[in-house]
Amino acid sequence: MKGGVAELFDSFRKVILPIATLLLLLKISYSSFDSTTDSLLQNLESSQNGSLPLDQPEQVSPGITSASPSTNYSAKTGIRQQTCNIFVGKWIPYPKGPYYTNESNCVIDDRQNCMKYGRPDSDFIHWRWKPNDCELPLFDATQFLQIVRGKTLAFVGDSLARNQMQSLVCILSNASIPVDVSETTDTKFRRWLYKDYNFTIMALWSPQLIKSYDSDPTGDPYYSLMNLYLDKADDVWASQVEKADIIIISGGQWFFRPFLYYENDQLIGCHKCNQKNVTEHTHYYGYRMAFRTAFKTLLNLQKLKGRLVMLRPFSPAHFENGDWNNGGNCNRTRPFKNEEMKLDGYELKMYMTQLEEFKAAEKEGRKRGSVKFKLLDTTEAMVMRPDGHPNHYGHWPNEKKLPDCVHWCMPGPVDTWNELLLATLKMEGDEL
Repeated sequence: MKGGVAELFDSFRKVILPIATLLLLLKISYSSFDSTTDSLLQNLESSQNGSLPLDQPEQVSPGITSASPSTNYSAKTGIRQQTCNIFVGKWIPYPKGPYYTNESNCVIDDRQNCMKYGRPDSDFIHWRWKPNDCELPLFDATQFLQIVRGKTLAFVGDSLARNQMQSLVCILSNASIPVDVSETTDTKFRRWLYKDYNFTIMALWSPQLIKSYDSDPTGDPYYSLMNLYLDKADDVWASQVEKADIIIISGGQWFFRPFLYYENDQLIGCHKCNQKNVTEHTHYYGYRMAFRTAFKTLLNLQKLKGRLVMLRPFSPAHFENGDWNNGGNCNRTRPFKNEEMKLDGYELKMYMTQLEEFKAAEKEGRKRGSVKFKLLDTTEAMVMRPDGHPNHYGHWPNEKKLPDCVHWCMPGPVDTWNELLLATLKMEGDEL
């Protein structure tokens, strides 16, 4: 009897127990895979399909700016591409030189011409953006011009939009030199025509994006009170943008001054106005309403149906040791590492405000089948580049002017914006 029990136990240990253990392990593995997959799908669906009505924005998680890896084929470029989130990554050393210099055949605003004004270090032009899950190709000027052949690209926003536009023109000078076809001598509204490609670039300078004017034109240009009409787009760009096939819209640094806020031509509040019986709002309120009105305007322009609108979100400044007007500067000569700097404080809130309005407009565009919205999310990359600003090298050393830690040296990190632009256009494939 004892021998039979021993034999039965021995059979169980050698045969039944391993099989049971294997089945248990398979169940655990399947359960883990299933729950992980569900989580990924939920995150992906919420980032792609989560929607916001224009009058009820919700929080959008930073970093969810691109679809998961997928394959995309374009007959126009002849390329089958593996797409990834190109906006999440790190800066890596790049020993080769930039696409252009201050002696290239293109216009560089003196205030961003750091080489001309003797910036002593050059390390800031020897870094490249490296996405975590893929490679960001070098900018191919000829390929870009082929993709945009017959189209018009409009940069709508402030001087940082112009910063990107000038960077693009300089990079493209390796393949083609445009003709200046500007309709005004004001360089804020410059237009360039690439005749061989019938491609036009135009700048539409509108720092607040909505209708505005100084209540006191003779006052301080930074601190005087300005009227801001929250429900009216600035006609400077709204009357011209229908000519464009691709619109890159941006804004940020002009929303901190004192404002009187109007809706339906009625005063409804203010920011830093110090007036009795007027409701005080934060600057985020005016910022949100400016982008809400701009996106609504783009959605309602019938001639823009099928066009591509890209939001280039908030570009961080890097003043240290004080603010822009009381001793602040940006003397660093290397990028931050990922763990050293993250978007936070007011800059994070500015960024999130834009993304909330963007997601609402994106949903509405899909619903109407009208304007297509894409995010050109340069913010994470640029928060790590305190070394990329002109600082004191946007003018001659003997000129006593304030340091610039807002704009970007050319050449410099701003050229990455256009590498990301080209990569985004290539991902669009034949839908562009």
